[in-house]
Amino acid sequence: MKRRRKLLRNEEQQIESNEETILSCSDELSGDLSIDLGFIHQEIGQNSDVHVRELRIGPRNIKAAIIFIDGLCDLGQINNNILSSLMSVEDHECRDNELQPPLKELITAHKLSVGKVTETTSIKTLTTDIMIGYVGLLVDGMCEAFLLDVAQAKTRNIEEAQSEPLVRGPRVGFVENLSDNTALLRNHGKTQDLTIARFQVGSRIKKDLAVVYIKGIVNPELLEEVKQRIQKINIDDLPESGYVEQLIEDNQYSPFPQIQNTERPDRVMSALLEGRVGILLDGTPFALIAPVTFNMFLQSPEDYYERWIPGTLIRMLRYLATFIALFGPSLYIAFSSFHQGLIPTKLAISIASSREGVPFPPLIEALIMEVSIEILREAGLRLPKPVGQSLGIVGGLIVGEAAVQAGIVSPIMVIVVAVTAISSFTLPQYSIGITIRFLRFVVMLLSAIYGLYGVVLFFLLLCSHLVKLKSFHVPYLSPAVPYQLNDLKDFLIRAPLSMMKRRPKFMHTQDDKRK
Repeated sequence: MKRRRKLLRNEEQQIESNEETILSCSDELSGDLSIDLGFIHQEIGQNSDVHVRELRIGPRNIKAAIIFIDGLCDLGQINNNILSSLMSVEDHECRDNELQPPLKELITAHKLSVGKVTETTSIKTLTTDIMIGYVGLLVDGMCEAFLLDVAQAKTRNIEEAQSEPLVRGPRVGFVENLSDNTALLRNHGKTQDLTIARFQVGSRIKKDLAVVYIKGIVNPELLEEVKQRIQKINIDDLPESGYVEQLIEDNQYSPFPQIQNTERPDRVMSALLEGRVGILLDGTPFALIAPVTFNMFLQSPEDYYERWIPGTLIRMLRYLATFIALFGPSLYIAFSSFHQGLIPTKLAISIASSREGVPFPPLIEALIMEVSIEILREAGLRLPKPVGQSLGIVGGLIVGEAAVQAGIVSPIMVIVVAVTAISSFTLPQYSIGITIRFLRFVVMLLSAIYGLYGVVLFFLLLCSHLVKLKSFHVPYLSPAVPYQLNDLKDFLIRAPLSMMKRRPKFMHTQDDKRK
């Protein structure tokens, strides 16, 4: 008998454990309110900001419960549009109880005063959406749960883009809320062709990501390529669009950015009208544009807001400043160290006299000043804005003057480094500025070893790399390489708007005519 009882107990324990395993492995709602709430508590864990409010629905006295996160949901909407509607008993409901609609229809059509209501049978989906700001509604006897969108958006006001200031142009920049950013694009102009496709990215922390394009213009193959790369992203969290940029670019070892980031909605819309694709991530004001070419990083929206002659002159000045920012110190090092005979006599004498008493060769001089400028620049960025601006100006003057007075560097080197630093500030995009600053040190070392031959060698290697580089299969140096005459109207020069009647040919758009 004892053995028999023991066997029966073992069988019962095994059955109970199997049932618990089955229930714990199940991701579907059971329809029993108490069991489902237990599963949800188990899934969410011990979170003090999770609130469960049990209630009874209308005259039928059906048990229900809402679950929401404190701080993410609008309590006013919960009280007025959910609780008060569900718990109210109207006169016609008491009189015509036999004519009442089914429970599901009663809740969705008569009881919920909420704009967006979705249904789910998955516990995982329910808890995930509750944790990002939805209100979950569970009703006893129903295997479906309702997700009510009453999120309380916390975002800053729409302001001017901080990283891309303009003299003339819209004073509007993206914010951290994805819905606000897509609305800014919608408000840019009335068109039904602007299409927004949403994705969820992040394996542990889910975030919304939007792919934006103009239907009828964008190349379908490009659009499909962008979507495939986004769907292949496998990472716990994407805190900023820079993560997306690094995970979907063509060549992660290239120093050049292959995707453009911007805070300006007008820049994004201009890119979309050229057949490009925009990528917006929730939680960051920086949108991405793909594909890009090198000349896009040296263009500013203001080039098109001004007349074509001043726009062209400013753009050409920007190209010249980029050349100085990259090759300025290296050319000085090469001429002063190896090729003094190529310098005019009076200038050579002036340089030699200014370097009298300086104990270091030109390379060390340049490194001392360039590293000092970079440190001051980085310190100015990290400090509060009023302090940072004064630090950059005063610090540069003090360091340069003190270095000359101490005989560590020559006055001509201070001038060269100052002109180089000022030239680098003309670059409209911060990302390409970082690349130019990094490559400047590389070409300085080559010029100190090989002179002008080192500068020419670096230039050839740079050109060969840029020729091979692509952004979503679009050549990085388009339209110069491969050469396309019609697209050169918006390359080094900015032709009149009346002459730019076609979209870039290398984009292979569906509609190549600008209307």
